[in-house]
Amino acid sequence: MRLGITGGKGGTGKSTVATALAIELAKKNKVLLIDADADCPNDHLILSIKRKKANDVFQLIPKWNLKKCIKCGKCSFVCKQHAIVFVKGNYPIFIPEQCNGCKACMFACPEKAIKKDKKKIGSVYYGKKENISFVSGELDPNQPSSEFIVSSVNNYVKSKQDKYDFVIIDTAAGTHCDVISALKECDFAFAVTEPTPLGEHDLKLILQLLKILKIPCFVILNKADVGDKNLIKKTANKFKTKIIAEIPYKKSILNAYSKGEPIKDKKIKQIADFLIKKFHD
Repeated sequence: MRLGITGGKGGTGKSTVATALAIELAKKNKVLLIDADADCPNDHLILSIKRKKANDVFQLIPKWNLKKCIKCGKCSFVCKQHAIVFVKGNYPIFIPEQCNGCKACMFACPEKAIKKDKKKIGSVYYGKKENISFVSGELDPNQPSSEFIVSSVNNYVKSKQDKYDFVIIDTAAGTHCDVISALKECDFAFAVTEPTPLGEHDLKLILQLLKILKIPCFVILNKADVGDKNLIKKTANKFKTKIIAEIPYKKSILNAYSKGEPIKDKKIKQIADFLIKKFHD
């Protein structure tokens, strides 16, 4: 079973839920936890896992043959990332940190003066804790395209995931490309939210995305007793899903989080029991 832990809003507790759920499920199952928040991975910190590098991730970038370049500037005109600066009468100036590897400049060049090169944009890591195997991707600072990292993580685990009972994917917040890349092969997903207007707004966004991706989903309401949970119930009903668990906002959870430890709460066991029943069904 491949499960996505996701949500439209940052700070709702996706990583808190994902790590706690991995710990609970790993008591009797083989679990692979994937931290797919390549911009800010932190599951290894919560689980106190020392990561090891599996491989580096590279992205295509252009390389100019200045002997062929006629200084026409067409490459800069088609670059939507503004990675190519053109001043009339001069060769193009390339800013590799801006480039997302779209290859538009290569297609636009009338002299075929632009070839393929590559740059390192991040790395894939792995680790282990008891019955939990762990994989994460991390984008290097000042790089624009974290979805390439998530795709590399997916490729890294593809040949390994079948030996696990549960594969848990902790996604980034939002509904952009790296989240889609993390979710696209999930059997179903949990959308983690909080009972606030911001939580409700961003829950709608992630439920809309999951509907488009045709991924069945349930809602986990975190910090359930600090706001108006009716906001979340109405949104869940609108998207014909339900709240599978309500996790309270309490001191023991705050203390665990502040120490970088996975939380222990009966609601997490409730979610794990639901998953185990669904897995056996």
